Amino acid sequence: MKRTYRVVVAKPGLDGHDRGAKTISRALRDHGFEVIYTGLHQTPEQIAETALQEDVDAVGLSLLSGAHLTLFPRVMEELRTRDMGDVLIFGGGVIPEADAATLRQQGVSEIFGPGSSLKAIAQWLETTLDEREKVSS
Repeated sequence: MKRTYRVVVAKPGLDGHDRGAKTISRALRDHGFEVIYTGLHQTPEQIAETALQEDVDAVGLSLLSGAHLTLFPRVMEELRTRDMGDVLIFGGGVIPEADAATLRQQGVSEIFGPGSSLKAIAQWLETTLDEREKVSS
């Protein structure tokens, strides 16, 4: 890792299932990331404000409620209104592949479904952020 990256892991909306978010938060922390977990029931505004206050490199959204096509774009819009449109967005949860493709077209970098390897997610995030760091240097 080129440097210690800061990542917000958030649970947008009314989804009350946080085992996956807590698991990925621990895995990323163990991989060397600095992780800020926002807890349950966060609004897109709260997530974007946390990302701004914490000066993060990436935001990971965990969603199981089925509202991903609404909430992911709202979080991205809130980030843009705070001049943080360049923050890497990734997500996970039970998201159908067609919806995941739509989210990628809208600017979400990657979607990880159930059973994704924690090590592979951490390595993907490290590689992706390292590449961004190289381009901006």
